[in-house]
Amino acid sequence: MSERHTIATESADVASDVSGAQLDAQANRKARKYAGGEIAARIMWGLVYPIFRCSPRILFGWRRFILRCLGAKIGKNVHIYNSARIFYPWKLEMGDYATIGEHAEIYNLGMVTIQSRATVSQRAHLCAGSHDYNDPALPLLRLPITIGEDSWICADAFVGPNVTVGKGAIVGARAVVMSDVEPWNIVSGNPAKFIKLRELQNEPNRKETGE
Repeated sequence: MSERHTIATESADVASDVSGAQLDAQANRKARKYAGGEIAARIMWGLVYPIFRCSPRILFGWRRFILRCLGAKIGKNVHIYNSARIFYPWKLEMGDYATIGEHAEIYNLGMVTIQSRATVSQRAHLCAGSHDYNDPALPLLRLPITIGEDSWICADAFVGPNVTVGKGAIVGARAVVMSDVEPWNIVSGNPAKFIKLRELQNEPNRKETGE
């Protein structure tokens, strides 16, 4: 019997075993997903967000101030563009000189940490939330994301829950990352795969080449 036939047979057996299973949508709707204080904070953020969104593009300091007032931990000279969408300001931590670009989506049900000098480029999506798909009630999972120092999440990339992108790593444009990325690795594709190591040119070499 071929390996392909064996796998197909095993898959059919599993499908037969679970054919009577179904999701419990009613339990999902009844579940208390957010605490009362969290709901109040979300309402407050909803009222303040238009001020954040409509602020002139260059007013990075003003947006830092708004997010800090709502519990975000924001370092110095952080750039967050006005079109970026941040679900929970109080679950966002950014180190010095970090950046969130235009139309980036920070879905931070879990804590999202963007360390110093890291960049999340335009339309990138950091998704720090999911559901337990093995539970019929699909309970909400709030899983953290950490973007390491000096790393770069390129345009349109997706970083899933419970992922750490290591120091200096690069996630290529439109890549899908569902597991940790090692420091200084460059990854790309769906699912993201290792391409090569990133090698930063040091300052003496830059001076020698006139850059």
